[in-house]
Amino acid sequence: MYKTIFKGLLCLLIISSCKNTTKENTTTETQEEETLPEPPKDPEPIFELSLAQWSLHKEIQSGKLDPMDFSEKAKELGFTGIEYVSQLYTPMYKDADDPEKELQEILNALKTKSDQHNVQNLLIMVDGEGDLAVLDEKERNQTVENHKKWVDAAQFLGCHSIRVNLFGTNDPEKWVEVATDGLKKLSTYAATKSINVIVENHGYLSSDASLLVKVMQNVNMKNCGTLPDFGNFCLEREGGERWGAKCVKEYPKYKGIEEMMPFAKGVSAKSYDFDADGNETTIDYKKMLDIIKAAGYQGYIGVEYEGSRLSELDGIIATRDLLIKLSK
Repeated sequence: MYKTIFKGLLCLLIISSCKNTTKENTTTETQEEETLPEPPKDPEPIFELSLAQWSLHKEIQSGKLDPMDFSEKAKELGFTGIEYVSQLYTPMYKDADDPEKELQEILNALKTKSDQHNVQNLLIMVDGEGDLAVLDEKERNQTVENHKKWVDAAQFLGCHSIRVNLFGTNDPEKWVEVATDGLKKLSTYAATKSINVIVENHGYLSSDASLLVKVMQNVNMKNCGTLPDFGNFCLEREGGERWGAKCVKEYPKYKGIEEMMPFAKGVSAKSYDFDADGNETTIDYKKMLDIIKAAGYQGYIGVEYEGSRLSELDGIIATRDLLIKLSK
């Protein structure tokens, strides 16, 4: 009888041991499965990308693209932010019986469409409203007044900034003085609307980054800053022309971007042409992005294609893809 009981107990112990071993093995296998490393994911770009409307100015001015459909086109191309150009809307309201009312209707429609397509309105590039760095104070003050409607428009659309030009005198010493005055007056008004006033290197003395930095330091306002542009560093053109003519004197572009970045509230990635590998042929984009990263900039980078060999759409896509590749 005792032998029978002993054999039974022995069997129970063996069975129990087997069950425990199986459970332990199962647990170990499960833990190993849970701690297996995930496959590497394609890194997200460091910066978000916006589309500058000037990249499409030929399509718009030729009638191929309605400027009111800008947000939709930007969304189709994969952008999450947009940068308007005031002069592309000026013909739509300037000759109206009530230009102010007509402009507001345009803004209403733009706001509705940007909300519909879920793109962020970032800034308005303002042109054709006078020169902020002219010697004549009365003319300078009128230019400030002309820009105020675009400050109001930017606030209505939910933008953070308007981009202005600092054209006027070409005397460096006087330019710093009057540019400071015009910019400070406009920035004072813009501050009441929580809007930034930002200056692009856009030709002549505004493309001399060292002088522009002096103006920024003189104005010394939180809502006044820069919009560094990769390509607009021409200081002088043949025949004294502002646009179109061959550039005969240029400010060092990488030095200029580095000097402007401490005041940057946006960045404009200008492009002109690309090689077979997708690299911009006149600008070292990697070097530019390294400068931007080193400055600690975390805002949008705007795509602004201005070439002639590629179509506007192809140029936008090439610029976009290069930025995505380099910013991961």
